[in-house]
Amino acid sequence: MSAKSFSLSSSSRQALPIILVLGAITIMPPLATDMYLSAFPQMAEHFNVSGGEIELSLSLFVIGMALGQIIYGPMADRFGRKMPLMLGIGLFALSSILIVFATDAYSFIGLRLLQAIGGCAGMVISRAIIDDLFSPIEGARVLSTMMLITGIGPILAPIIGSYLLTLAGWQSIFVVLFIFSVACLIATHLSLNETLPKGERVNQSLAGVMRVFWQLMTTRGFIVPALAGSIAFGGLFAFIAGSPRVFMTVFGFSQTSYGWLFALNAAGMIVGAQLNRFLLNRLPMLTMLKAGMLSYMLFASALLLVANGQSILAFMIPLVLCIAHIPIIMANATALAMSSSGANSGSASALLGVMQFGIAGIVSAIVGIFDNGTAIPMAIIIAATALFALLVFYISNRNLPSSN
Repeated sequence: MSAKSFSLSSSSRQALPIILVLGAITIMPPLATDMYLSAFPQMAEHFNVSGGEIELSLSLFVIGMALGQIIYGPMADRFGRKMPLMLGIGLFALSSILIVFATDAYSFIGLRLLQAIGGCAGMVISRAIIDDLFSPIEGARVLSTMMLITGIGPILAPIIGSYLLTLAGWQSIFVVLFIFSVACLIATHLSLNETLPKGERVNQSLAGVMRVFWQLMTTRGFIVPALAGSIAFGGLFAFIAGSPRVFMTVFGFSQTSYGWLFALNAAGMIVGAQLNRFLLNRLPMLTMLKAGMLSYMLFASALLLVANGQSILAFMIPLVLCIAHIPIIMANATALAMSSSGANSGSASALLGVMQFGIAGIVSAIVGIFDNGTAIPMAIIIAATALFALLVFYISNRNLPSSN
């Protein structure tokens, strides 16, 4: 396969299997996050610890996602895409089955960290593969298509997780994750070819990798959309971390009902991703990114206004609309940043992942720290991510390419 060899219109038969496999491996970490959220109370009781200690497993999982991408990005540029990807999926599968046999909260949290480091391979390397094969505008469309696939996971995951929890206990959730990751490993081996020829690989020392990271961080075309998109992405994890308490404690919903409410927000993400894909045929990515950030700020402000109320309907409408804007922002910000990475797309993808999940880990921890038994902390933090993303983008976005 040669670089930039596909388009969704002219090579859809060739592109679709690649998109499906990349979507499947990218969805593993969201599944590992969303399937077990409703199990927090049961797991705290099982390990005889507080709910806050179990919530720590989510924050460390997200931080592991960030740290792992530092490893896979340079590996993908040096050794090609497929080998590091297979190693990561294998680590995710191994840690998933070991979690079933965890005897205490600390071993559980440690294995969750390993699971995150394995799972993030699919996220970082899939972005590099897309950059190998597609032009920037086609890459944004592919990312939006993948978000349709990956959006199914957050819809089904909390529902499946809540029913597994009821029927077979929290361990069954990680058995299902193990089976799914083994299937992804087989599909990757059989269906995905190497997309980075040996002659285009970058063999760098650690110092060289650090220089590449610094070069990317000082490149306006990369760092502005990357940072703004990463801050907005933090809003999603404010919702993920805060929603179990908000829906089940503040509004009094059951574990099963929580899964359906979570799924409604995930459905909003699918709608947002497909709206973005449709509008990219008519508008430049930069225009879509600007509009998405402004609209996200508008609905985040509305969410903040109703956060202290008692009506679930009044709360859900702006919340769903907020979450629906995140894939619009992420697809366009990611494609714009990656288009400025040059020959270091693997390292660029890794740096993107570090920024996205590093900020997400901090945000999810802040939600837990400031929990006060209401929906207000979650709403404030979502609004803060919208505001800071907007400020970063509009203060710093001069001379960004429109990349159509």
